Amino acid sequence: MMPRKVTDEKRVTVADARKVLEKAKPEELGEFQRRTLDYTTKFSRLPGSEASKLVDALVSQSKLERSDAIQIVNCMPATMEELRAILAVKGRVIPVGQLDDVLKAVNNNRKEETR
Repeated sequence: MMPRKVTDEKRVTVADARKVLEKAKPEELGEFQRRTLDYTTKFSRLPGSEASKLVDALVSQSKLERSDAIQIVNCMPATMEELRAILAVKGRVIPVGQLDDVLKAVNNNRKEETR
């Protein structure tokens, strides 16, 4: 198979990556892509379209950076402490009201997890 040239880069959720990999025929996937598909199947918390909608909502309504919104959707934090741990990496202080709004949006989109 001919290597593909990277022409654009975009951060996506685990669910979005899963959706892209599932479109490919299994015989087209290399070892790395098969392992990545396995990972995304196990760890995506929402279907791709719902994950993208939640990221867009968090960016527009909660004024989060897209990279932070993606990380939140990938982790789907259940508590304020988990949410703070995700956002604390950059050392920013986010008002409690804004954190409450983010947590409400996440909880409204949470699916019953089977773990």
